[in-house]
Amino acid sequence: MHVLAFNPLSADGYLSSLGAFGVFLVLFAETGLLIGFFLPGDSLLFTAGLLCTTSSTNSVHLNLAEVLPAAAAGALLGAQAGFWLGQRGGRALLSRSGNRHLQRGVARSEEILQRYGQGKAIVLGRFIPVVRTVLNPLAGILEVPARTFLLWQAVGGLVWSLGVTLAGYGLGSSVPNIDKYLLPIIALIVVLSLLPLALELLRSRREGRPQGHDGDSGVRRRGAAATANRPAAPSGAAGFEPPEVPGATPTRDNG
Repeated sequence: MHVLAFNPLSADGYLSSLGAFGVFLVLFAETGLLIGFFLPGDSLLFTAGLLCTTSSTNSVHLNLAEVLPAAAAGALLGAQAGFWLGQRGGRALLSRSGNRHLQRGVARSEEILQRYGQGKAIVLGRFIPVVRTVLNPLAGILEVPARTFLLWQAVGGLVWSLGVTLAGYGLGSSVPNIDKYLLPIIALIVVLSLLPLALELLRSRREGRPQGHDGDSGVRRRGAAATANRPAAPSGAAGFEPPEVPGATPTRDNG
């Protein structure tokens, strides 16, 4: 029944169907294969840690000693696979996809690399959805030294995968009878895990919005029209010519 009701966007679906192997599979695909950009890495890690604290009689109960190695292996091996694909496939590997979210991830990854440098960008990229999928092959395309990439992706991968899992485990351990509140907590985790992606989409829309939006554009168009219709100043006139006052008699130049 789990297979028939399987939802690829649900962290609980992977964990209830595949257990610790589901953790490895999702992290490897999300960080190593471009098709995995939609996978729920953050929520899956936190939920996995949470499910390690449930009672053994619960429908889904995981073993922390199995989840932590699976999370670390999936994050590290997936990143190395993505780096290798970038080295072999080149930029054409990223340009073939017409997915808007993936292309935004490429632009965001390039921005992070330019702003923070290779080491910091590789670590920070682990915590940004879509970016953690794109950044690894992009590092291979940009010819980041293999040793540099291996060092910083290992640091970022371990901090991210183990840290988020242990955060879920810590929450589950601190709440008595966590089984009673499991569904609301998992729902909250899913919502929170979507916030970074929503903020990235909002940010990209704001950056893509043309200047002079709404009222500003109308004001500028009216100002340009008024300038075009204004009579030209006499030759040799200097400074700004005051507008004519309605009903006033024009002064004649006697000079």
